[in-house]
Amino acid sequence: MTAPLPSWAFEADMIPVHDALKLTEGGVQARIVLNGQVYALRITKAGKLILTK
Repeated sequence: MTAPLPSWAFEADMIPVHDALKLTEGGVQARIVLNGQVYALRITKAGKLILTK
């Protein structure tokens, strides 16, 4: 008999997924706006993501 899954297991399926290369349109930087504030998303040479204000 298996235990029921916790509610968070289903919530993960509802989180939007975005490809960073599409956000940067094939480049290494994109701007993201939240509540009038502009953030910079950058893909490093090591393939990591950095989000700064």
